[in-house]
Amino acid sequence: MATYLDRIVVAHRAAAAADERPFEALREAALAAPPVRPFAAALAAADRTAVIAEIKRRSPSRGALAPDLVAAELAARYQAGGATALSVLTDAEFFGGSPADLAEARAACSLPVLRKDFTVDGRDVLDARIMGADAVLLIVAALDDDELAGLLALAHDVGLDALVEVHDEAEADRALAAGASLVGVNQRDLTTFAVDGDRARALAPRLAGAALRVAESGIAGPHDVRALGRAGYDAVLVGEWLVTNADPASALGRLVGARA
Repeated sequence: MATYLDRIVVAHRAAAAADERPFEALREAALAAPPVRPFAAALAAADRTAVIAEIKRRSPSRGALAPDLVAAELAARYQAGGATALSVLTDAEFFGGSPADLAEARAACSLPVLRKDFTVDGRDVLDARIMGADAVLLIVAALDDDELAGLLALAHDVGLDALVEVHDEAEADRALAAGASLVGVNQRDLTTFAVDGDRARALAPRLAGAALRVAESGIAGPHDVRALGRAGYDAVLVGEWLVTNADPASALGRLVGARA
């Protein structure tokens, strides 16, 4: 049975295969881009569980979430609410995002920004750097071991941090073997998109001492932040709960205040 991720990755691999832009020219542009804001270092420096606040218009499973959001306005509100970093969806077909959302959000605040997208090719990494991202997402389930190691090395070569996303123990082991030092545990099931609230807590010990740990998906209030902080997570990434709230900045403030 094809998962949501399978369908999305097929589309992104097709786009990558059709991309004829010269790699070296993109690499030179990435290396010449303005300095990045340290993403992993910001999470590590937080005195309690950091909150990565996400800018997300829709999802394949839930449809429209906040289709009319203004990325710059939301970024500024997230910073005022106490976010440590931002995550911005740039996938257009499945999530309604764009590189413009990322550029506008980053220009409106001083926070480091993760490009949240489906990275399957080196040009995706270089594009992230060129569009102004400070970190890139690498999903272990979407990559083989050689791709994962190569994309991780390329990200570091052009100055980007990489959030390496895993869903189970085998993927966690692959992430660490590739050299990941920032690992996100996505609690969303790849087949059903349902959330397993115990997934991150179960995987926390496997990552202890090896990487900064980020819990993703299914965080629906201060109680989840406290529980994940107690489990050892350095950060949480929160999207749907924030963008569907009538007052995202106030909601974020409750998460930040609940950190433990």
